[in-house]
Amino acid sequence: MNSPDMNTIKSPVSAAPTPRVIVREAAAPRPRWQVWLIRPEVVTLVLLVVASIVATRLSPFFADLGFILESSTYYIEFAIVALVLTIVIISGEIDLSPAAQMALSACLFGTAFKAGAPIPVAMGVSLLSGLVMGAFNGVLVTVLRLPSIIVTIGTLILYRGLAQVLAGDKSISGFPGWFVGIDYRMVGIVPVPVLVFIAASILLGLFLGITIYGRQIYQIGTSEIAAIHAGIRVRRIKMGLFIASGLTSSIAGLMVASRLGSVRYDLATGGELTMVLIVMLGGTYIFGGRGSILGTFLAAWLLVIIATGMTVANIAINAQLTVMGLLLIVSIIATNAIYARSQR
Repeated sequence: MNSPDMNTIKSPVSAAPTPRVIVREAAAPRPRWQVWLIRPEVVTLVLLVVASIVATRLSPFFADLGFILESSTYYIEFAIVALVLTIVIISGEIDLSPAAQMALSACLFGTAFKAGAPIPVAMGVSLLSGLVMGAFNGVLVTVLRLPSIIVTIGTLILYRGLAQVLAGDKSISGFPGWFVGIDYRMVGIVPVPVLVFIAASILLGLFLGITIYGRQIYQIGTSEIAAIHAGIRVRRIKMGLFIASGLTSSIAGLMVASRLGSVRYDLATGGELTMVLIVMLGGTYIFGGRGSILGTFLAAWLLVIIATGMTVANIAINAQLTVMGLLLIVSIIATNAIYARSQR
C-alpha cells in the first residue's frame, strides 16, 4: 500500500477559503467652511440678516437703529432670562417658571413698597424671593430627582397663583420717579436695559466658554452619568443654575416694574413661550449638551425684528402667537437636524 504523499494532503485550515478583508477609506474631513455653515449660530445670523432686509422693505423705520433699540425694550427682560435658561437647557434640564417668578417677585416688591418699605428694601425682598424660588425648584429637581419639566410647570402655576393672592386683581403703582422708566434712560442711543442684556451676554458667554464650570455644564448635558464618574458635582451645579435662574427672573421682574410703573399678578404672562423660543432659535439643543450664548443673543434680536415687524404690519395678536408657536416647532426640528448632520 502506497503511503500518501504529504505534499498532497491539505489540512482543514489550509483548505478553508481565505476571508476577504474589506478596507474602507476613512471619510475625508469636511472643509472648515462647511463646518461653520452648519453651525446653528450661523443659521440664526443668516435668518437675522434676511429678516432685517425684509423688515426694512416693509417699513423704513427698521432702517433706523434707534427704532430697533427702542422696540427691543419690550422683549429685553425675557431675553436676559433666556441667557440663563440657555445654560439650564445645556445642562440637560429646563425651567418653565421664570415668567411666573418675575410676576411673584415683582408683586412682592410692590406689596413691600405699599406697606411702607423703602425702594431698596423692597428690591431686596424681591431679589431674595427669586433666590428662594430658584432654590425650591432646584431642591425638587436635584434632591428629590423629579423631572424638571414637570416641576417647573407645577411651580409656574404655584408662583402665578401666589402672585394673584398677594396682589389681588389690582395694579400696585405709585413708585418714585427715579425708579420708573428704566427703558427711557439712555447711554447715547442705547437704552439701559439693552446695555444690561449686552453685558450679561458677554459675561455669561465667557463663563460658558472659558471657565471649568462652563465645560462641566456641557459635560453634564452630554452625559450626566459620565460627568458623575468624572467627579463633577452634578447636583451642586444644577442647583446653582436653578438659583441663578430665579435670581435673574426677579431682576427681570424689577425691570418690568420700572418700565410699566406698576405691577400686577399677570405680569409677563406668556413669557415662557418667548424665552424658550429665543433659546431654541439660537440653536440650543433641547436635550442638552449643545448650545451657546452667542446663538441666544442673535436669536433675541431676530425675535425683536420678527415681532416688531408683525406689529407694524398690524397682524392680530392671535396670529402673532400662531407664528411664534410655529417658529418654536420649526426651530426645534431644525436644530435637531443640524446636530444630526454634524455627527455624520
